[in-house]
Amino acid sequence: MQSTIVKTWAQTLGLLALAAVIVTGCTTTEQAPMQSKPTLFLVGDSTMADQPADKHPEQGWGQALPEFLGSDIELENHAKNGRSTKSFVDEGRWQAVKDSLKPGDFVVIGFGHNDQKDQDETRYAAPWSDYRDYLETMVDDVRAAGAQPMLVTSIYRRKFDAEGLPEATLGDYPEVTRAVASERDVPLVDLNVKTRDMLMETGVEGSADIYMQIEPGAYDTLPEGKDDNTHLQVRGAQRVAKMFVDEVKSRDLPLASYLVTP
Repeated sequence: MQSTIVKTWAQTLGLLALAAVIVTGCTTTEQAPMQSKPTLFLVGDSTMADQPADKHPEQGWGQALPEFLGSDIELENHAKNGRSTKSFVDEGRWQAVKDSLKPGDFVVIGFGHNDQKDQDETRYAAPWSDYRDYLETMVDDVRAAGAQPMLVTSIYRRKFDAEGLPEATLGDYPEVTRAVASERDVPLVDLNVKTRDMLMETGVEGSADIYMQIEPGAYDTLPEGKDDNTHLQVRGAQRVAKMFVDEVKSRDLPLASYLVTP
């Protein structure tokens, strides 16, 4: 009789111990949730944006970026055709990015082409006042979310002067971007300088197949061709994306650890 009681008591203790292990395991799982991957957000205009197939071969440089990203980071390209800092904010696009941010994310911000359109009150942002304020606000919002901001200057337009030298058409906007980066200690990739160097190297003729200089009949999407010296062809987008990646790597910026060589 005593042996039976001892045996039953031992079985009860065993069940209690098993239950404790199960409860402990559940508690541990709840305390250590899986960490999500960081996300790289791109914020800018058409020179950075994803372009639809019916606009081929036009492509924003952000559209060419995935081939340089490892599997441990996600990409969200929020850049949109025709947007300035002002219209991006006014349309709620910046709010959508803010709402999605989490600690550890990266946000690359690049505007200027449309901010300078002073004939359009929905987009115009004066360089040293409104444009500067918008950039500073974006930087502050990103940091408040625990994410890391990066700034890029606008790519050069393909315009040459009488001596065959690239002509600056973006006014003070690149310089304001540099100033904000310096004053707020934000990493800057100066695509304005880099694309100017590219135009210096390739010249008038050599740069035609980088930008949207399309002969009639060359593409079904553009039967009449196109004469566009602002936007990039696929090869141009790939080239600018590589400029961005090479600069991030050479300076060993935090994003560098997520970049790969295709």
